[in-house]
Amino acid sequence: MAGLIKREDIDEVRNRTDLREVVESYVTLKSAGIGSFKGLCPFHDERSPSFHIRPQLGTFHCFGCGESGDVIAFIQKMDHSSFTETVELLAARINYELRYEDGGPGPRREDYGKRQRLVDAHKVAEEFFRAQLATEEGAAGREFLAGRGFDQEVTAQFSVGYAPKGWDSLLKHLRSKGFVDDELKLTGMFSEGNRGIYDRFRGRVMWPIRDLSGATIGFGARKLYEDDQGPKYLNTPETQLYKKSQVLYGLDLAKKQISKSRQIVVVEGYTDVMACHLAGITTAVATCGTAFGTDHIKIARRLLQDDGTGGEVVFTFDGDAAGQKAALRAFEEDQRFIAQTYVCVEPTGADPCDLRLHRGDEAVRELIELKRPLFEFAIRAELKKFNLNTVEGRVQALRQTAPIVAQIRDSAIRPAYARELAGWLGMNNEDVNRSVGASIKRARLPKNADLQAPHPQPGEAEQAIPAAAFERPDHRDPVMRLERQALEVVIQQPQRLKDEQWQAFYEARFLAPAHSAVHDGVVAASSAGASATSWVEVIRDEVPEQLRSFVSELAVTSIPASDEHSLNRYCADIINGLIELQITHRKAELIGRLQRAEMAPEGEEYAQINRELMELEMRRRILRGT
Repeated sequence: MAGLIKREDIDEVRNRTDLREVVESYVTLKSAGIGSFKGLCPFHDERSPSFHIRPQLGTFHCFGCGESGDVIAFIQKMDHSSFTETVELLAARINYELRYEDGGPGPRREDYGKRQRLVDAHKVAEEFFRAQLATEEGAAGREFLAGRGFDQEVTAQFSVGYAPKGWDSLLKHLRSKGFVDDELKLTGMFSEGNRGIYDRFRGRVMWPIRDLSGATIGFGARKLYEDDQGPKYLNTPETQLYKKSQVLYGLDLAKKQISKSRQIVVVEGYTDVMACHLAGITTAVATCGTAFGTDHIKIARRLLQDDGTGGEVVFTFDGDAAGQKAALRAFEEDQRFIAQTYVCVEPTGADPCDLRLHRGDEAVRELIELKRPLFEFAIRAELKKFNLNTVEGRVQALRQTAPIVAQIRDSAIRPAYARELAGWLGMNNEDVNRSVGASIKRARLPKNADLQAPHPQPGEAEQAIPAAAFERPDHRDPVMRLERQALEVVIQQPQRLKDEQWQAFYEARFLAPAHSAVHDGVVAASSAGASATSWVEVIRDEVPEQLRSFVSELAVTSIPASDEHSLNRYCADIINGLIELQITHRKAELIGRLQRAEMAPEGEEYAQINRELMELEMRRRILRGT
């Protein structure tokens, strides 16, 4: 094995490497005086830039957290690599041949830095997948991509590939390139069974997922064949390289334009990113099998230079119920941005890829141009849950929306939204302002000062949900109790749900915010293809931190069943009860619409609502067996 790198070579690599160029792969910098640049620190969360670099001195320092060093230290801290690995990486970057104390030319291939070996394996795999897309078997992938509006030139632009159906096609290829199984196990591209490792991705369209430097660190895969029993989308699991909470698909392509335009557009899928870029929205990125969370926000803020002097974050979501929930979940994270946040929801439910396919590039650009402030969307989405034609409905709606207005941090904008809310509700400004003011006061109470939840009944465990973030659901309420029981079933016994029950669960609307957040976590875990052994932990990772202990509680709560038969029956009854509850919710919404349509009983809307009500009632009777 090679010895230490010669000191003069280390110095040469350090001196030849452009610190500013390296740092700008991670942080947006702006001038801070002659020879100095500053940006938001990548090592801690901050609102004002305190991270400074001086390229001519080759050094960086953060006045906020105290981190400092040279370009080698910077890469070590960012990539969690060893000193030797980092020097070797930087040397390769500038095409400098290192010398070692034992006189050798450098490490042998098999002794090369572990992280770099993983990066190399992903590069070879990406090339393999791209080549497979052009084969006879790859025709299924080409047909899928063509059906989404992407020709061969476009797929090459985004390096899309195809994973063959075989169990060891990629495995054999990487072995032939000198990689050994112990290395390949660490890549996330392989699963392990009794007979050893085998390809994780089989018979799927493949998208390379890259880090900010452009290195491929994982893959997203979309199934093509009916006999594929896996999830629709399957991503690389957590590895040394790939941390889904810190990765945004397309960021390597979008980062320069994000920094230049100070805009980032967050879409929901790989094909949506492709469609947006082709339509001229080159700031589009997407999360990889998880919600847009705290770590994503840190990355976005660094690139946007989110210091209060401008910038915008635009979320796009499908117009269906799941899209609405995703938008509201994004709203929960809004306060972490200084930049203005917006949302785009296409009324017909079309995503950017569908829009481009059916209506062209201009429709995609129009979708982004017609963005609405996220606060407005959140308020209007909440108002839709109530019958505003009744006094009771308006009062309930005010109780739910006043806290949203209270969360607006800009004291100049908050009164304007309070006036808007008063107009939407048909109430006077004084009543709305009073309710908003009360919500602001409650939000300022100490965390343990607002515990108004009911005491648990004898024999029942206290629900571990901090009241400051989520109201504790009262499971004496039949609806709250059913929601909780459904979550217990899905978290503890996911294998007992049939496909139609899973679909119903995905589409269900949970009324308690805590239950709704856990529901979203379950959906995200399922979409990410979480295994049985990691199921609960993945759900815990997907929910807000305040709810992680609640997920654990749901996972261990005793289910009232004494044997397999009674357990199956209980799980089916609970999920069917949840389905019936959704039917009840939907019927109430339709009846409210029917009331507002009474002036035109001969109209198509009136007839359509009546038809849907009849279909819902038939479905309810089928569930009850009547």
